[in-house]
Amino acid sequence: MEEIFQVFNNLKFNWSFIECLAVLSSVIYVVLAAKENIWCWLAAFISVSLYTYICYTSQLYPETGLQIFYLIMAIVGYLMWDNKDNRKIKEWTVSKHLFTIFIGTIITFLSGYYFTNFTDSVMPVTDSFTTVFSIIATYMLVKKVLGNWLYWIIIDIVSVYIYFNRDLHLTSLLFMIYSLIAISGYVTWIKRMKKDV
Repeated sequence: MEEIFQVFNNLKFNWSFIECLAVLSSVIYVVLAAKENIWCWLAAFISVSLYTYICYTSQLYPETGLQIFYLIMAIVGYLMWDNKDNRKIKEWTVSKHLFTIFIGTIITFLSGYYFTNFTDSVMPVTDSFTTVFSIIATYMLVKKVLGNWLYWIIIDIVSVYIYFNRDLHLTSLLFMIYSLIAISGYVTWIKRMKKDV
């Protein structure tokens, strides 16, 4: 037991003010998204603006590009959710999910190859995986596809490792919380989907 406490005592947590603001607005975003609240997109806009800077300065270049994509999707998400024709939760077929995963995997390895050989990117394949599948999951969230939460659970767990490895401990903790919220979001959306039927 003493060894476990010693490990925690030796950890040096690196929490900046910008990262704290980014984490707070990110938690607000995911909680509101799980509740299907349109204002989640404003919180998303704030958090991704901050994370664009954080990821770039941490040499997570695919993740930086992802944050720019999120910034655009925060605007698109608000407009889509405000549209009466896109207010019901839906689900994709198994074949559509399998096709999406297949294409996402190919793009992940192509991106990983590029960032491995032509940049100083850290963890290029793993970073590419979370980037590519986060783009897919964000698109699904904007379109209110139920399965987006299952994608997010896996993405969030992998992201815990990435951010902890880059000494972004608060962000790593954030992704642990994200994975729990994603489970809750999935359950909540199933219940709401049943009500809409």
